[in-house]
Amino acid sequence: MTRVAVIGGGAWGTTLADLLARKGEPVTLWAREPEVAAQVAREHMNGIFLPGASLAPALAATTDLPTAVAGADVIVSAAPSHAVRAVMTEALRGLTTRPAIVSVSKGLEPDRLVTLSCLLAEIANGAPVAVLSGPTFAVEVYHRQPTAAVVASKDQELARRIQALFSTPAFRVYTHTDVTGVELGGALKNVIALAAGIVDGLGFGFNTRAALITRGLAEITRLGLALGAEPLTFAGLAGLGDLILTATGTLSRNHTLGVELGKGKTLAEALAGKQSVAEGVGTARTAVALGERHHVDLPIARQVAAILFEGKTARQAISDLMEREPKPEQWR
Repeated sequence: MTRVAVIGGGAWGTTLADLLARKGEPVTLWAREPEVAAQVAREHMNGIFLPGASLAPALAATTDLPTAVAGADVIVSAAPSHAVRAVMTEALRGLTTRPAIVSVSKGLEPDRLVTLSCLLAEIANGAPVAVLSGPTFAVEVYHRQPTAAVVASKDQELARRIQALFSTPAFRVYTHTDVTGVELGGALKNVIALAAGIVDGLGFGFNTRAALITRGLAEITRLGLALGAEPLTFAGLAGLGDLILTATGTLSRNHTLGVELGKGKTLAEALAGKQSVAEGVGTARTAVALGERHHVDLPIARQVAAILFEGKTARQAISDLMEREPKPEQWR
């Protein structure tokens, strides 16, 4: 058996904790919210982030980070991207062992403009790090609908170990060595999903959505290549697969938020009353800054950031995208 600590009691962290607990692994879920940890422990439910889902009775839960990670062989980092540094620094402080770290959050470190695996490798003082990503709506994974994901690590043995840990008859995990590409695909697709929701909210049709998704993938790939990723990664599960899911699926928080923005709501109005994080909001700003650092043009991300943070109207953003200088389809 593999002792696992899942750090983050949102929908995805809870789903993965439940998946592993049902496989018979000893799992402890850490949640920031006392009411979440208490309900998971007492009622085997997470009514805030995964309503209506009965969780494995053996799944333990706590709000105490040292308790959660004590004796863990694998620590799953599932906090929102903006909180990963603070939460995981506290979680790993004082550990005398070197558990494997699996990052499942889909975002970027906003202050230093690095991927979360880079951040975690620093925090973990050399502990091995892998990244799990792909087209994975939490509620569908919970209901054991056939799903495929990818785990990436430069250490192929670690990737195979995590592949075996998470694989079930309904959750098929592939391995990859391109950590950068897998992470960037998972993070940047949220920005394109926001844009796809915006064009849907504006009432545009299938032509617009197809163009947006396709050019969004080109944008993700350009930045990925500049950062050393492999181009074929973006045609895989963590690239095209996750992009299609998040930009079109009605369960997508980022797409749903984009629809509200496209209908004319401000960001504050669209976020009002929502418990879950739409990672694309913070990632839009971070992606633009990362593109500027590496001299990569990200026109869609730039327009999304302008809508989110500069008060630009969605219609003006679309117009500015369409009226840019003509270019060849493939350009750097």
